[in-house]
Amino acid sequence: MSRTPLRASRGHLLAYRRTVQELDERLPWSAASLRRAAWAGLQDSMPRAALLSIHARVAQTLPTALDDASLMQVWGPRFNVYVIAAQDVAPFTLGRHPDDARGRRRAEELADAVTRVLAGRELAYGEVSATLGIGNAIRYATTTGRLAIRWHGARAPMVRAIEPPQVEPDQARRDLARRYLHVYGPTDAETFAQWAGISAREAQAAFAGLDRELLAVHTPLGERFLLDEDEPTLRAAADLAASTLAAASARLLPSGDAYYLAQGSDRELLVPEAEHRARLWTSRVWPGAVLVSGEIVGTWRRADRIAAIETWRPLDGAEREAVEHEAVSLPLPGSGGAITVRWAD
Repeated sequence: MSRTPLRASRGHLLAYRRTVQELDERLPWSAASLRRAAWAGLQDSMPRAALLSIHARVAQTLPTALDDASLMQVWGPRFNVYVIAAQDVAPFTLGRHPDDARGRRRAEELADAVTRVLAGRELAYGEVSATLGIGNAIRYATTTGRLAIRWHGARAPMVRAIEPPQVEPDQARRDLARRYLHVYGPTDAETFAQWAGISAREAQAAFAGLDRELLAVHTPLGERFLLDEDEPTLRAAADLAASTLAAASARLLPSGDAYYLAQGSDRELLVPEAEHRARLWTSRVWPGAVLVSGEIVGTWRRADRIAAIETWRPLDGAEREAVEHEAVSLPLPGSGGAITVRWAD
């Protein structure tokens, strides 16, 4: 780890995160772009949230984007539904495999039981759980890398067995930590543990294994760490932070989007006002976030063809037009026509 810490302001950090998450300029449509958009996974616990997260990052996203052969779904961090690149199964499954023998034995035994029930078939989550009498515990088998799911929100997920990656769990966890550092950095082991749903000890071990790849950064949140290879991007973010023109005019981020999937002081970094944080990170289902010129300025929710938008400051005409353009471009299947924006003025 480098011993000469960088210094980064709030503006630098936000510009860096927007850059690495492709939120300032959409990528061209391709399998490679989808993988970059899903580098730290795309949470899909709310129906089609991952689809809208892709739309915010990749141009020409169609309602069928989640059917792309380069993508798949697993129970990822904290056992939420995640869309990931099909070639990235290891970090999102084995990367969360328990270190202790008892935890590993439980996961492997559950995976054995589930695959026996599946017998090469794809079956509904409820059917498998009921047959085994294990309820939600079926999700714990995902850390073996032997299960994948398919879920579009209308019904329970479908479960199928897959070939596990030929990677050791500690190696997979370091890969998961690298992805987290790249997308959420500068960060630390504690927040990585919270995000991944692993123990503090496991997270610390992963960071220790990356020691030679890490750079210390002084931030408004205290000392955090970044991958050495991302230093040029963080330095370039200083120029981006100085110009709102570098940020996209508007993005509508869905509930659970990676950009604001944050806890504790990271929430304060993104949204300094406590009142606004309470409106975004609610005790129930989070609304979406309205991102305008690089700042979260409000929330949005959709019901059928209506997108209800509440902002925390007045938007000028160009900003409102940009938000409305994003709303009508949402690639939502079965919306019955164009989206209509309803402003909560």
